[in-house]
Amino acid sequence: MSALSTVAAGVRLTGAVSPRAGGALAYPLFMRVGPRTPVAPADRATHESARRSSVHIPGLRRRGVDVVSYEWGSGDETVLLAHGWQSRASVFAPLIRELRSEGFRIVAFDGPANGGSPGRGTYLIDHLDAMEGLQRRHGRFHAVVGHSFGALAALMAAHDGLDAHRVVAIAGAADPRTFIEGFGEMLRLDRPTRDALAARFSAKLFPGGGDPFERYSAARHPLRPETALLLVHDRGDRRVPYAESERLLAVNPGARLVPTEGLGHNRVLRADVTLDAVVDFLTASDAALAGSAAAAAGAGAGAGATVGADAAELATRVGPPA
Repeated sequence: MSALSTVAAGVRLTGAVSPRAGGALAYPLFMRVGPRTPVAPADRATHESARRSSVHIPGLRRRGVDVVSYEWGSGDETVLLAHGWQSRASVFAPLIRELRSEGFRIVAFDGPANGGSPGRGTYLIDHLDAMEGLQRRHGRFHAVVGHSFGALAALMAAHDGLDAHRVVAIAGAADPRTFIEGFGEMLRLDRPTRDALAARFSAKLFPGGGDPFERYSAARHPLRPETALLLVHDRGDRRVPYAESERLLAVNPGARLVPTEGLGHNRVLRADVTLDAVVDFLTASDAALAGSAAAAAGAGAGAGATVGADAAELATRVGPPA
C-alpha cells in the first residue's frame, strides 16, 4: 500500500467517526501542491528563450511573494497564459510557439509553489493577483488562455474586470467545488467528510465569512457579453469532467465548445486540434467572432454551441454552426 493510500484510509476511517475531524485531516493534503513539475525536454528551448522577470503578489498568507513571470515575442497584441494545479508556464510551450509565429506577445507566470516560484501552497486568489499584476505591467490583453485550475482563474479574472478581449478555457472547471469533489473521489471520501473539508477550506482561507465556492464560481458569474469565449475539453477527462465545460457553455451565450476524444486532462493542451482551435479563435476578426456568437446563441437557444473536434477550417471553428 502506498503512503497516499495509507493516509487516505486514515482519513476515511476518521471521517466515518467524525466528518469534521476527517475534513481537518484531509485539508493539508488538499492544499498541498505536490512535487514541482519539471520542464519537459521538448519544452526546454521555449522555456529558456523567455524574458524573465517577477510580479509581486500578496500570497496566501498576505506577506508578499514574488512569482516568476515570462515573456515571449514582441507583437502589439498580448496573450496571457495561466497554468493549472501543480504545473508551470512551460506546459504551454507548443501554444507559445504557435502564437509567436502569429505575431503575438505572450506573457505567463508560475504560481506560488509551482515551477520556478517560491512557496509551499497556493490557491485561485494567487492566480488572480498575478494576472492583475501583469495587466498593470502590460495593459489590455488580447486574450487570456487558461488550463484546468488556470482556466477557472482566467474566467473569474475576466468576470471581475481584467481587461481581456477573449478567453480560452481548456479542460476548465465551472466551479471551485469541482476540485473538492475530484479530491474526494481520489481519496474515496464520503459526502459528510467532503462537506467538512469544504467548510474547513472556507474557514481557513476566507475567515471573514462568505462562500468562496459561490464567489469564485464561473457558472454563477458568467463573462460579460462582449467577451468572446472558447472552451476545449476532452470527453474522457478524469480530472475535470467534461460536464464542467457544458455548464460553462450553458451560462455564456455565444460561447463555443470544442470536444476532443482520447486526450485526457493534460494531453489536450498540446494536441493539434486544441492548438488549431485556439490559434483560429485568437486570430479571427472581431466581426467573425461577433457573427459566430450571434449564430451560436441562436442555434443553442442562448446556450452556446458545440463544434466538432475534427473541424479544421476557420468557418467551422468560429463561424456559425452547421
